[in-house]
Amino acid sequence: MNEEYKSMQDNKVWELVPLPVGTKPIGCKWIFKTKRDSNGNVERYKARLVAKGFTQKEGIDFKETFSPVSTKDSFRIIMALVAHYDLELHQMDVKTAFLNGDIDETIYMVQPENFVSEDSKNMVCKLTKFIYGLK
Repeated sequence: MNEEYKSMQDNKVWELVPLPVGTKPIGCKWIFKTKRDSNGNVERYKARLVAKGFTQKEGIDFKETFSPVSTKDSFRIIMALVAHYDLELHQMDVKTAFLNGDIDETIYMVQPENFVSEDSKNMVCKLTKFIYGLK
């Protein structure tokens, strides 16, 4: 959780602001996963902060849904090009790739559980970047 929270702070995913009158913040929750290697041994524990995007209202909190993921067809085309031109292909994992998208809408989220700022308990997170769970 600390690693995920620090990553979000480093990427300036939100700023703490007072909640404007007449707005309702969306919630968030922590999702936990155990990453295992090919033998089934625990490789690492992972925590991800996810927005409760199901509470967003179309036309108010979002205009369209979009998920920047690759398709199997794209992967096959890249693999075919690598094989045809005898290229080398390297894979990498970008832990915070999802946090690179800037938000056009104004979305307020409650502060994450266990990470509520003591001096700003009445503040909410005004999101500046996308996080998982948003529409």
